[in-house]
Amino acid sequence: MSDQRRTPASTEDRAKAYWSATIRLTISLLSIWFAVSFGAGILFRDFLDQFSIGGAPLGFWFAQQGSIYIFLMLIVYYCRAMTNLERRFGLGE
Repeated sequence: MSDQRRTPASTEDRAKAYWSATIRLTISLLSIWFAVSFGAGILFRDFLDQFSIGGAPLGFWFAQQGSIYIFLMLIVYYCRAMTNLERRFGLGE
């Protein structure tokens, strides 16, 4: 499909679709980060502590470092996804 068929025709519709896609992306990535930081670091810590990474229990590792690494990966993904969204809606270069 070409970009014209995937994006709405009017400027107002395109703006609404762009912001809808942007908000959906942001909420989904924040949900993933929350699940990793709160879920793995707090809720499932006892279960994850059965395993270890570099001599540290896995639940402790996620609480201290893992959620930060995941956050950095999500930032990289967000930058790429936003670049694609901006191209799709004709806002990029």
